[in-house]
Amino acid sequence: MSKKSHKKTTPSFPSPEILELIKSRHPRALTLSEIAKELCPGPDQRKELRRMLKDLTQDKKIIKLDRRHYGWPAPAKVIVGRVQLHRDGFGFLVPEDSNLKDIFLGRQEVRHLMHGDRVAFHLGPKDPGQKYGPRSVEVLERAHLQVVGRYMAGAKYNFVVPDDHRLAREIRIPKKAAGKARENNIVLTEITRYPTKQEGPEGRILKVLGDPDDPRLDSEIIIHKHDLPDAFPAEVLKEAAAIPQKISAGGVAGRKDLRSFNFFTIDGETARDFDDAVAISRLSGGRFRLLVSIADVSHYVKEGSMLDQEAFQRGTSVYFPERALPMLPPRLSTGICSLNPQEDRMTMTVAMEFDRQGRMTGADFFPSVIHSQARLTYTIAKEILLNHNPEFISIYPSVAEDLKTMAALCGAIRARRMERGSIDFDLPEPQVILDVQGQIEEIVRAERHIGHQIIEEFMIAANEAVAGFLSREEVPFLRRVHEPPDEKKIGEFKEFVSHLGYRLIYKKELHPLAFQRLLTKARGKPEEKPINYLLLRCLKQARYSEKGQGHFALASPHYLHFTSPIRRYPDLVVHRLLKEALKSGKMTEKRRERWEKKLPQIAENSSRRERVAMEAEREIVDRKKVQFMRDKVGQEFNGYISGVLSFGIFVELEGFFIEGLVRLTRLPKDRYRFWEAKHTLMGERSKKTYRLGDRVRVRVDAANLERRQIDFSLIQ
Repeated sequence: MSKKSHKKTTPSFPSPEILELIKSRHPRALTLSEIAKELCPGPDQRKELRRMLKDLTQDKKIIKLDRRHYGWPAPAKVIVGRVQLHRDGFGFLVPEDSNLKDIFLGRQEVRHLMHGDRVAFHLGPKDPGQKYGPRSVEVLERAHLQVVGRYMAGAKYNFVVPDDHRLAREIRIPKKAAGKARENNIVLTEITRYPTKQEGPEGRILKVLGDPDDPRLDSEIIIHKHDLPDAFPAEVLKEAAAIPQKISAGGVAGRKDLRSFNFFTIDGETARDFDDAVAISRLSGGRFRLLVSIADVSHYVKEGSMLDQEAFQRGTSVYFPERALPMLPPRLSTGICSLNPQEDRMTMTVAMEFDRQGRMTGADFFPSVIHSQARLTYTIAKEILLNHNPEFISIYPSVAEDLKTMAALCGAIRARRMERGSIDFDLPEPQVILDVQGQIEEIVRAERHIGHQIIEEFMIAANEAVAGFLSREEVPFLRRVHEPPDEKKIGEFKEFVSHLGYRLIYKKELHPLAFQRLLTKARGKPEEKPINYLLLRCLKQARYSEKGQGHFALASPHYLHFTSPIRRYPDLVVHRLLKEALKSGKMTEKRRERWEKKLPQIAENSSRRERVAMEAEREIVDRKKVQFMRDKVGQEFNGYISGVLSFGIFVELEGFFIEGLVRLTRLPKDRYRFWEAKHTLMGERSKKTYRLGDRVRVRVDAANLERRQIDFSLIQ
């Protein structure tokens, strides 16, 4: 029996012509008859035209608006950003465009993704009657090439449980790819196959890091986990080695010679690199002349060099309790760039004049060479200024006198900054002290006194002076911006403080002065700490941007980072821009266009690297804290409620800066109602409330290093 041959009919009006016609009439829709009339098919070809329109509609190339009309689809919306996954399996897309809100991603949408991946979110046009259009997530760039985790042996296959709980899916390890890894080892894993909608990721063991309980391993775990650059590439070190460690006589040409001025540095006891030095003199009429000289890193790190490229990739130095990962090789960071005492150093100087009220009346900027007379610590500054210690005054007689003048100017500048509304958080900061084994010996409150305030105020003043100058010169530059908080968060904050008897008062537009007045009213009172903490959570995170949006918390219209080029890449970029503005007087259009093209990328990368560094620094301290509490299980401590959520309360121990969780099951038996706006849990039967800031007593139940979590139970 012969088979009939079926031949596909080729239409006389190809689909591109249909698409072109419908697109040319957009936004007007066309009927079948109108399309047929335009393309002039014969009556017998209507059926073929109807079939082609159906196919094009199914392929989403056109849309059918009703029973008769066909139209051109609205363009699909594409949002690029990075994925933040939650340990429970869902996630959020954080858009690169800061003006867009985060997008929730369901479990099925994130199955092929890993935390930190850069993706394109496609939101297609919705059909008539539909609430949402089609959504899809396309991976543009994988965030993880390697993953740190715990190696485990399974019944069917071996796997690695990632140390980062946001990487929720375990990584399958084939037997031949396990190397010398043993059960419970902390390992570094290379991903050989990324997850798909159907299968999880697969990898191979690159390195066995060691025992998870060894505190000396903490730094290595965090370095690999966050993919932090440790050792410098050979070509970068070679470039650094070629830089002389002494300034030649000809090297000071074109610079103001300030070596006779009484410059000195004030830093922490453990600091090894010194970005900034200060000098001061009194002028007539109660005025001051303040010189802030910053290491001229841009003189040594040339734009586009290997050193520059490496510094850009790192973005910032990272500081752990027992070590640092510098942005620049030590030959520069602690060598020729560092303003070490009794050494000539090249700097960029901001010379500012202030009246007796702390108002800046003028500023000048120039390349210079200085000779730091002394390396002071904050402790020495305190001993001289607050304790009037004769021993230190006799060691640093000229410095001691200048310190007193600086303290007077600092007080005036600070008072003016508070008057304009700059927000001053008086939150205690922990200082972690380790023993030789890398374990916490004690956690103490870091001091914050006049010595810290002098450097803080002088650096803010220098940053504002440079930002104001570059803004007036209309030079493109890298800004440090801090946007106002969202209205929703402001509303929640207002409601919370109202229950404490406070009012956040402002007129039409929110000004930081309203927050500062509220903090001043709460100072020294029991509710001071919860109000400070909640306000800090209410504010957005500062970031780098090429656009001028001001700094809300500082109440500053123009702000940037200029004072730490040894450890922050944005500061190095600002030095280059300032030099260019000073040298040429006015930037050429070609150079302006070049910087305008480069700055957005620098801003995005610098902000991202800063967030990675902060997360790594916070995480290593959290690991140390859990290790510190493991031998304190069963002990009782006083604390206060530092967070309230639907599943329990977080309690920070007094004097330890250590936070743990009291789950609902560890609270007195009751049915609890969670009031999110009031940051309160209330027992429906007992009416007992647990509110942010309340003092409580807790017992340590567990300290889990794998989850980096400390569990408490409440003591009545």
